[in-house]
Amino acid sequence: MPPTRRTATVEFVRGSVRGTRRRALATLPSLFTLANMMCGFGAILVSIRGEYRLAAVLIGLSIVFDITDGAVARLVGAVTPFGLQFDSLADLVSFGLAPALLAFTLFSQGRDEWDPLGWVVCFLWVACAAIRLARFNTTIDPTADKRYFIGMPSPGAAGVVLASVFAFGDQMQGRDRLWVALIVAVPAVLMVTTIRFRSFRSLVSPRSGRPYGIIAAAVALAVGFALDPTITGTLLAYGYLLAPVLVPVVSPLARLLPARLKELLS
Repeated sequence: MPPTRRTATVEFVRGSVRGTRRRALATLPSLFTLANMMCGFGAILVSIRGEYRLAAVLIGLSIVFDITDGAVARLVGAVTPFGLQFDSLADLVSFGLAPALLAFTLFSQGRDEWDPLGWVVCFLWVACAAIRLARFNTTIDPTADKRYFIGMPSPGAAGVVLASVFAFGDQMQGRDRLWVALIVAVPAVLMVTTIRFRSFRSLVSPRSGRPYGIIAAAVALAVGFALDPTITGTLLAYGYLLAPVLVPVVSPLARLLPARLKELLS
């Protein structure tokens, strides 16, 4: 039958609805990226006011939103060059500027002759985070092993700083604070090395379509944070920092895992 004006109108409306839904789905990951940037900006503001623990919490929320936006983008098929660049800019705010300023405001409490060291170390962090993000954007290799990052990812490095604020915040101020430079300098340098760090993308977006890995990880983290959030966060952050050293030591134990479990986590 030849199309009538009514059927043409119905098809036009349906196409408009489908187009609106596609645009809404394409926008969804950017909303999580925007939330990531907002939390990072908030962390900068409250760091200036001296609310260090709140700043650390906001950086932690930025990490959650950063993980979520990538998972959502892959889920709805909205991985775009714009999203990649927007995510990197948000990461530079949340995991470059915010941790550096948080560390410096803690370090400079004494306002003494050591302050220039704080300037240098915190600028090192910002520079390494920017280099890390730029290198990631310009060296995307479709054939690379997606299970690993080259260099420590900036959210993981920021996790070391925020975990340290909760675990050692009192020692990060005053006369006994010089070791804070190591907390900042070591993750900063690791961001620009060629050392491989696990991405855990298979947990967030498992290839098998069965999210057993992410469910088990979420339950374990929820229990740990409910029992003792400081110890759990510190073990998680420093465990990831030391993963390139620890993994070769404990990897022989992976042979004891069932084959099905190794497949889900691969």
